[in-house]
Amino acid sequence: MTQPPHDEPTAQNPEQLRDQVERTRQELGRTVEALAGKTDVRARAQEKAAEVREQAALKSGELKSKAAEAASRVQDKLPDPVKDKTAQAASQARAKAAQAGKLIQDKAPEPVRAQAAQAARVARDNRGLLLAAAGTGVALWLLCRRKG
Repeated sequence: MTQPPHDEPTAQNPEQLRDQVERTRQELGRTVEALAGKTDVRARAQEKAAEVREQAALKSGELKSKAAEAASRVQDKLPDPVKDKTAQAASQARAKAAQAGKLIQDKAPEPVRAQAAQAARVARDNRGLLLAAAGTGVALWLLCRRKG
């Protein structure tokens, strides 16, 4: 075993020796904790997963914002008859979704109902974005149909 370099002066009395031993123990404890942290694959994976989730949430928010802005710009450029048809189509879509929801609620097993309820909550929470996307889709479809 090699001798560590003598950075510290030699202890003159037992009290100084005890202090040096305590400092060495603390340094060794910090070193062991650092090494244990580096070798704890599960904890590092969880930290990385949390980091990735946070980045994904930020990116998702940015994308939703950009999509809503783009949909708003497209809707602003549409002529009034197309806007009216878009609103009418959105209304019909809501009615059909309500009918489908009732049918699912009556016929589906419990796990499917739970998933449908969760999807409905997400749709309600993002209603504006969903309607803007639907309106944009209908408007584009009508414009393409008009040209063709």
